[in-house]
Amino acid sequence: MERKFSDQEIERRKKLKELQDNNQDPFEIESVKRTMNLGDFNKKYKNVKGHNKKLNIKLAGRVMALREPFGVIKDFYGKLQFYVNKKQLPEKVFSYFKKMIDIGDIVEIIGSPFKTQKGELTIDVKKIKIVSKALKPLPEKWHGLQDEELRARHRYVDLITNDESMHTFVLRSLIVRHMRNFMDSLGYFETETPVLHPILGGANAKPFITYHNALKRNYYLRIATELPLKKLIVGGFDKVYEIGRIFRNEGMDSTHNPEFTSMEAYTAYASMEDTMDLVEKIFKHIAKQLKVKTIEIPNGPTIDLTKKFTRIHMVDFVKQETGVDFYQIKTDQEAIEVAKKHNIEVEKHQRNKGHILNLFFEEFCEKKCIQPTFVWGHPTEVSPLSKKDYKNPGYTKRFELFINTKEYANAFAELNDPIDQFERFEDQLKEKDLGNDEAVEMDMDFIEALEYGLPPTGGLGIGIDRLVMLFSKKVTIRDVLLFPHMKDKI
Repeated sequence: MERKFSDQEIERRKKLKELQDNNQDPFEIESVKRTMNLGDFNKKYKNVKGHNKKLNIKLAGRVMALREPFGVIKDFYGKLQFYVNKKQLPEKVFSYFKKMIDIGDIVEIIGSPFKTQKGELTIDVKKIKIVSKALKPLPEKWHGLQDEELRARHRYVDLITNDESMHTFVLRSLIVRHMRNFMDSLGYFETETPVLHPILGGANAKPFITYHNALKRNYYLRIATELPLKKLIVGGFDKVYEIGRIFRNEGMDSTHNPEFTSMEAYTAYASMEDTMDLVEKIFKHIAKQLKVKTIEIPNGPTIDLTKKFTRIHMVDFVKQETGVDFYQIKTDQEAIEVAKKHNIEVEKHQRNKGHILNLFFEEFCEKKCIQPTFVWGHPTEVSPLSKKDYKNPGYTKRFELFINTKEYANAFAELNDPIDQFERFEDQLKEKDLGNDEAVEMDMDFIEALEYGLPPTGGLGIGIDRLVMLFSKKVTIRDVLLFPHMKDKI
């Protein structure tokens, strides 16, 4: 396949060829035994006085700027200015620096620390060598990619040139670590369950479908980890959780990516209220570890994570915002008429009181959830895996956490009645026949597991990506995914 190169790329390839012809091929180098990284160098010598030229410190990093006789190198831990003194170095070394090194090259430097007249910590170069030649130039002036799509498509360049982007993904790692450590400290066991599922279940979502050659049948990429984790509670585990990838073959927008990360946890003998407390503790623990009390959303509100999270029943919330009291609506037809009056569009499979209540909530209430708010009491029709609220027929012991109008957690007291669960699955099949392509399938293996006995259990799911968006103050999910899904280049 023929490739076309820019003038800069052609020039860099010529330099590489010259290095190779002189037995200096940088790609033959297997390792660099650094004395320390740049962060440690900056810490150790930040107060250096004088210039001890006898020191021979070996560093490595990517060249980010060149302004002869100075340059800047960067590694994961920091940046450092280097100085190439033409008067003190052999001509061969200075010529190599001047002729061969480009911005973007990864180099090994041996030298000694000192401070310039302006007080900037610098390494005085004795030897410099390219250990990886950059054949493509970085974006001009290394100010980073400004186009959001280019940043997401070429994340590696974004990470090189954009310190804020690197910080976001370090923060993501820390958030997951704090969450994992917190769950471990509470006695939860981390587990791994299958990514390929023979039956669609655990959530209402469109799946990705693949073919299993050995078993000669279709499998689904998991849309949730819920059902296998609940089977573990049946098997005798007391507390389990899993942090893993979930796949939903649905649209992409500022808060949705078809491949995302969730944390699901299940606690034997826990109620919905216990689980609500746990979700609040998780969020506040992460905030504490990150030393965050409030979050100022860009061009938006300030979120206060120090106060107790609001708790409100869905019916009460809808009545508060619209004046419609769904407790007083007795039939599906009444609900349909109320929906018409409020210009709520109802799909064929949604023509019942429960679905219409949920549509009212989505239309009128979600946008009012600014500070952390638990909305609970979802209708049974939209909660096929949730335990009924036996004191309030037609509703469930389910809740969602909303912050700044977005859902961050979905949780409930788990439905552990196998007869009820079987009937809920049958209702889902009816909805699928009416056009609900997100309805779950009948899972007889899960029904059989419930028939062995699932203790009263609280379960929760938290979206990691949105959690990172919250703490990093990002407004699009692309900015917290290292390699988000992208449309093909035109």
